[in-house]
This record gives sequence, structure tokens and C-alpha cells, in this order.
Amino acid sequence: QAQLEESGGGAVQPGGSLRLSCSPSYITFVNTCVGWFRQTPGKEREGVARIWTLGGHTYYADSVKGRFIISQDRAKDAVYLQMNGLKPEDTGMYYCAAEPRTSCFGWPTGDDAIWGQGTQVTVSA
Repeated sequence: QAQLEESGGGAVQPGGSLRLSCSPSYITFVNTCVGWFRQTPGKEREGVARIWTLGGHTYYADSVKGRFIISQDRAKDAVYLQMNGLKPEDTGMYYCAAEPRTSCFGWPTGDDAIWGQGTQVTVSA
């Protein structure tokens, strides 16, 4: 009964691509800070990318700059994470989180944030 629905994960070879999708179940993404996070057993949760759905401003972690692109489709009320040039270290469970905001200068992990159940991404030869 997740408030966000994630999809697009899978297993790919190094250098491959995946596109993750995040859509809300009971709300809309209007004027919302939406972020993608990843977590691997034994590692802390890491913010990957985020986007402000009103202004379109984006932010990327240094580890994914130049390889990942976060975007939105207002008509479909969806946020995507295009993942290119995937590396084994990108492996992990990817989660989408969203928080109503008038800006997106921080990660959407506050008390008002909603989360999905995650989608697994595995990069290996």
C-alpha cells in the first residue's frame, strides 16, 4: 500500500541503461520535491537526484553526474530517472520519495515525505 509506485528496475550489464519511473498513488506531483535514493545492504542510504516539479530545478549527486538524468512528465504525473553508463557500484534498491514544497534545495526526507517500496537495480557482468 505504498503511496508512490516505482518501476523500471532490473538487471543490466555495465554500461547499460535503465529508466526508473515514479508516480503517486493518492496525490499529484504538483509543486513537489521528488527525489531518487538508493540503498545497498551495508551502506547508508544515498540521495541520487531530485527535481522540483514546479520550477524544474534538478540536483545530482556527484557519483551520478553526467550519467543520470531526472525528469518529469506533467501529463502523466510521473518522475523518471534515466540511468546511463551504469556501473556495478550503482547496484542497489532505488526508492522514490516526494514532499510538497515551494522549493527543492534539500532532499525530500522530512516528516511530510512519502515513499515507495523500491525497485531493484543490479549491474553486473
